[in-house]
Amino acid sequence: MSGSLTAVLRPAFAILLTAALAACGGGTKFRPVSDTPVRVGPPYKVRGSTYTPAAEPGYDMLGYATWYGSESGNQVANGERFRPQWITGAHKTLPLPSYVEVTALDTGRRILVRVNDRGPFGESARIIDLSRGAAEALGIRGKGKAAVRVRVVDPAEKDRAALRKGKAAKDLPPISGATLANLQSQFESGVGTR
Repeated sequence: MSGSLTAVLRPAFAILLTAALAACGGGTKFRPVSDTPVRVGPPYKVRGSTYTPAAEPGYDMLGYATWYGSESGNQVANGERFRPQWITGAHKTLPLPSYVEVTALDTGRRILVRVNDRGPFGESARIIDLSRGAAEALGIRGKGKAAVRVRVVDPAEKDRAALRKGKAAKDLPPISGATLANLQSQFESGVGTR
């Protein structure tokens, strides 16, 4: 290569290399979507309330679900990128990630949700925030807030893998009419009176 061609290419190469390195640096570094490690985390405070994360394998609660979806691309509490169309959720204290079964108390429809974020904060009767994709899958997106049952589950690896890739887990059959009536009665006498 002649000296004059090298003299021309060297600055161009340096500019290209600098631009490539600049594109790699900076910005938010997102954690890969993974089920390990599971993080419980220390107590934390939001709006004057303290929350203490803990493993709760028997967690089974009635309350309200809300949903969020305008935060696309933001980092969620476990370090992953928020993708509003995925079937994910936010919980105040469950380990991250966790898997829960969410049942809509008006229809009995059930879905599996991967919890990877913290929230909802504010109203104590709100027990889970769902991504837009999860709210659509559960059929509650148009409501904004819906009565639900949330319980921790240990789904099959096939379902976990689907949720980690942004896909829905297998369809779950709706709960029986008798079970649904019982849950609705419990909700109305407890959470629904708040």
